[in-house]
Amino acid sequence: MSRICAGRVVVVTGGGRGLGRAHALAFAAEGAKVVVNDLGVGLDGSDRGAAADGPARQVVEEIRAAGGEAVAHSGDVATSAGAASLVAAALQTYGRLDTLVNNAGFLRDRMLVNLDEDDWDAVVRVHLKGHFLPLKHAAAHWRAEAKAGRTPGARVVNTSSGAGLLGSLGQGNYSAAKGGILALTLVAAAELSRYGVQVNAIAPAARTRMTERTFAASMAAPDAGFDAMAPENVSPLVVWLGSAASEGVTGRVFEVEGGRITVMEGWRAGPSVDKGARWVPEEVGEVALKLVGEAGVQGVVYGA
Repeated sequence: MSRICAGRVVVVTGGGRGLGRAHALAFAAEGAKVVVNDLGVGLDGSDRGAAADGPARQVVEEIRAAGGEAVAHSGDVATSAGAASLVAAALQTYGRLDTLVNNAGFLRDRMLVNLDEDDWDAVVRVHLKGHFLPLKHAAAHWRAEAKAGRTPGARVVNTSSGAGLLGSLGQGNYSAAKGGILALTLVAAAELSRYGVQVNAIAPAARTRMTERTFAASMAAPDAGFDAMAPENVSPLVVWLGSAASEGVTGRVFEVEGGRITVMEGWRAGPSVDKGARWVPEEVGEVALKLVGEAGVQGVVYGA
């Protein structure tokens, strides 16, 4: 049976654990050669003494044991040098790069009034900058290929969250970063289409180090039956989006949970009034309240 990623080279950031590990294994099972990136840090981004390429190398060994091809990369993708070396690892090892899956991240949860500036910067850095820089360096390679007459069928899958769609109490830094990833996805899809690059995002719900503590009850594995929160449930969509089979799908956001896949429709204009002239404060309130009353029900912030 044909495997949909046969011959493709795929990079997965944060590929040593959780969703990233599941994605890396799923891509390899579909014939891809995989560059597994993981910095090997703790849940909050701290270095807890793990070997630099420990988690990534473990996944590589799993892939190789199953007959696949993979290589580990332990660079920090939230730095330009680390992101550039990640793209270089794919090109130097396998001679090409077809798919980038941006997945790396960690948490430092606090309510806003207790959130330190350092915790804000660290989370925004690894999630948002850690998406931007690999995307930038991969896109530069694909643009060069296109200009040389070798237009790629390249794919990027970014990882947002329900927190980026609706917000999540105690996760202002994480929600802001994940919301930023959605906007970055839309811009990248528009800018890079001319070079043969498709860019989409997922907002997954699954059991990972980042969710099993924050949402312990809802993320717990069942004693029997379908494990709706298993990270492996998310990977089939990611693999399809990262394959040539997804041709024509770009600039989309998919919410994925268990066996459910939803295409998100994002911000769209709702009820509107045009006076045809400048409003004055006394009349704006009445009009605004009327519009809010006519609008659809707003999504509830997680944890509210």
